[in-house]
Amino acid sequence: MHGRLDTAVKSAAMADFTANRTKLLVSTTVIEVGVDVHNATLMVILDADRFGISQLHQLRGRVGRGGLPGTCLLVTNLERGHPSRRRLDAVAATTDGFELSQEDLKLRREGDILGASQSGGRSTLKLLRVLEHEDIIAQARQDAQEIVGSDPALARHPRLAEAIDEYLNPEKEAFLERG
Repeated sequence: MHGRLDTAVKSAAMADFTANRTKLLVSTTVIEVGVDVHNATLMVILDADRFGISQLHQLRGRVGRGGLPGTCLLVTNLERGHPSRRRLDAVAATTDGFELSQEDLKLRREGDILGASQSGGRSTLKLLRVLEHEDIIAQARQDAQEIVGSDPALARHPRLAEAIDEYLNPEKEAFLERG
């Protein structure tokens, strides 16, 4: 099954698989989210090194949902020391989504915290790292909430207001509004 199949054909294939008329489903990642087949107990992901941690976690979550144990095999031809193996090792080590998100953040960094870039090749954080400085970030957030709570127009903080105006643009403002 793949994403370019007609919707009716995909639905029929999934219905046959769910009803156990089809014993084996070969698919692209079109089954990543929203597929709930209780009799699916084994998944083999070929070239698993091509996927990110969250995608592997989502794919793995498609098996073992019906009370039967599930197994997900991550297949790669990469040698043990290859950097991409770290992602696979992380997924193999835990099913805890929070732990995996932490590892993903370590590997890819923060990205643009006020924008759409999710990978941290160019982090907008100059002096902080989200995982290393969590306490400082939490304190800064609390301080910011107190300042804005007592002075929403920042009348008593003109330099802060000026810095915010310089930094923000319509795209960044729109991103903040979504959160």
